[in-house]
Amino acid sequence: MPERRRLDPLAPWVELSTTAQDWASADPALLATMLGQLHLIRAFEETVLELAGEGLVHGPAHSSIGQEGGAVGSIVGLGSTDAINGSHRGHHQFLAKAINHVSGGALDPAALVTADIQTVLQRTLAEILGLAQGYCRGRGGSMHLQWFEAGALGTNAIVGGGVPLAAGNAWAQKHAGTTDVTVSYFGDGATNIGSVLETMNLASAWKLPLAFFIENNLYAVSTTVAESTGEPRLSARALGFGIPSWRVDGMDPLAVHLATKEAEQVMRSGNGPAVVEVEVYRFFHQNGPYPGSAFGYRSKEEEAAWRARDPLDRVAREMIALGQIDPAGIAAVREQAQSAMRDAVAQLLEADPESAGKRRIRPELWPDVDFVNVGVRGDASELDGLRTLEPTDYRGELETKKFVDAVAGVMDRRMAEDARIVVLGEDVHRLNGGTNGATKGLAKKFEGRVLGTPISENAFAGLGGGMALDGRYRPVVEFMYPDFMWVAADQVFNQIGKARHMFGGENPVPLVLRTKVAMGSGYGSQHLMDPAGIFATSPGWRIVAPSNAADYIGLMNTALALQDPVLVIEHVDLYAESGEVPAGDLDYCIPLGKAALRREGTDVTVISYLSMVKHSLEAVEQTGMSADVIDLRWLDRASIDWDTIGTSIRKTNSVLIVEQGARGTSYGAWLSDEIQRRFFDYLDQPVERVTGGEASPSISRVLERAAIARTEDVVAGLEVIKLGLGTR
Repeated sequence: MPERRRLDPLAPWVELSTTAQDWASADPALLATMLGQLHLIRAFEETVLELAGEGLVHGPAHSSIGQEGGAVGSIVGLGSTDAINGSHRGHHQFLAKAINHVSGGALDPAALVTADIQTVLQRTLAEILGLAQGYCRGRGGSMHLQWFEAGALGTNAIVGGGVPLAAGNAWAQKHAGTTDVTVSYFGDGATNIGSVLETMNLASAWKLPLAFFIENNLYAVSTTVAESTGEPRLSARALGFGIPSWRVDGMDPLAVHLATKEAEQVMRSGNGPAVVEVEVYRFFHQNGPYPGSAFGYRSKEEEAAWRARDPLDRVAREMIALGQIDPAGIAAVREQAQSAMRDAVAQLLEADPESAGKRRIRPELWPDVDFVNVGVRGDASELDGLRTLEPTDYRGELETKKFVDAVAGVMDRRMAEDARIVVLGEDVHRLNGGTNGATKGLAKKFEGRVLGTPISENAFAGLGGGMALDGRYRPVVEFMYPDFMWVAADQVFNQIGKARHMFGGENPVPLVLRTKVAMGSGYGSQHLMDPAGIFATSPGWRIVAPSNAADYIGLMNTALALQDPVLVIEHVDLYAESGEVPAGDLDYCIPLGKAALRREGTDVTVISYLSMVKHSLEAVEQTGMSADVIDLRWLDRASIDWDTIGTSIRKTNSVLIVEQGARGTSYGAWLSDEIQRRFFDYLDQPVERVTGGEASPSISRVLERAAIARTEDVVAGLEVIKLGLGTR
């Protein structure tokens, strides 16, 4: 018989319940504050459902009625510099944090609604209605509520999507030397999401002060927890990551408070993250003013049993029993909350002159339609005053430098001068500079600022996004290969790329994402893509693609100065190439949105980037054609140099776009469309394109070569242009 030994988890897992003594020992001011917050949130949510029933809420109304105890109990003890974020069902969390902020964490039930609290209620309701006075200027609505000043980082419509961002905020709190904590709220459905589990692992490994707060309301829309997982006690997720966890009745706000304070002790003492699972119950359906029983997935008996455990009634009963308030006092608290909401509604609505007995939103409160695209990215005014240099025009002393040494050298220089810069990614701290030497020497020189991550792109990309939104650090995230962006697509595109615009257009997102195109290296279909076309058609990102070492220095410096997320694309074919750069100068910037004219001619405008600039120049030389060869350098919609492109097209009347990668994710497809819309009258023939094949590159050397473009393919494209010239 084999020997067996019981293995115990590294961290404790406890279930916490309150006793009569806990209630008797609780600070009466704490109970009064919880009572006031509960009623303010309940009245707010009732108003939202009322307006949704009138058709005045455009989009979903995810009510938190029934779940207020979890939010209030956990947030009432937090300070303004502590942070929270949450999910699509997050009104209660946002309101609890905002009310806590403006009230200093104490409410008087006899004078519940101050002017500041009234403002919070009105601005939050305005945001849900999509109005300009909302916290996100009407863009966030019900599911995207953010107020940085109060420590509310933003609620999130992607299930589990905000959890990695919260980890980034917690990293910033820890490394800034504070004892602040971050609490990330999510539901039972998110506990099965990869980004949540990846972030638990990362937070545990790096001992981040992050609470994973699970609001287990038993249903993901209509699917029960028991159907979704073999372990319905969801706090058990913590055991696999060595994280201490608490399981508590979320209908008891004091129990939630006590559990959260214990979790805070772990986090504030530097011992890493915690998991708190509260069992709560949403009294209504996933969305809207009807109970779940109306849709057949819950019984009326089940709903009645949970309503009997209403957290508002629980706190009222305990306070009455302790002689701290009487039923009339409870009724007065509710009336004050309801009156505040009536006042907020009166400021936002008016009688509809076209429909008797109905209300409408006051027309003057809507955002101006000209605001629709404002804040997709910043205005780049942060670049004003930076020293710029155009390497092609530089006439000073030069030195020869390998491309990959320029990559490592400029990052070394910037990290030495800017302590905010943090580099993170897989293996960036080992192998003498990562897998290609791009971070050579940085880990030893900048201890604690070059972070080798687990293989978890969703988690560490989102953590970088959270660091950027926090503002105290400037993350440089490396994806070893661009294909890995698909693994982290939610964080890259839904979160980082959209964050500034989605939350009102003002909050910067200073993040650089580095990656390399590796076509020709034999790594096959899942490692060799060119990401330019995907990022160019995704909002919020700026894109740079350097073709030589001198440009890399200037473009990376500009990228690191921008307050927007910037994708920096490199190419393995360039790493070993040497080129001339300004001697001893790693500090210049290349101006935003400025292309380089590498060769001048009259027959055709050849447009390219990265390693294909060299192949384009070779092809022009071989064919003897007279060509303008434009090295784009900046590829995104907002930064592309249309002046240089337009001037050339008006001269040559022909265009050849050259890229190396597959047609399906082609950057040139977007660029061709833009060129033909902008310069159609100047074109004597259709825009010609050189790309790779339809298929992703394969492992086989000959099939890989057949799938990607090089010099001979550019020659063939030029021959097509030459035929067109002959028909003019």
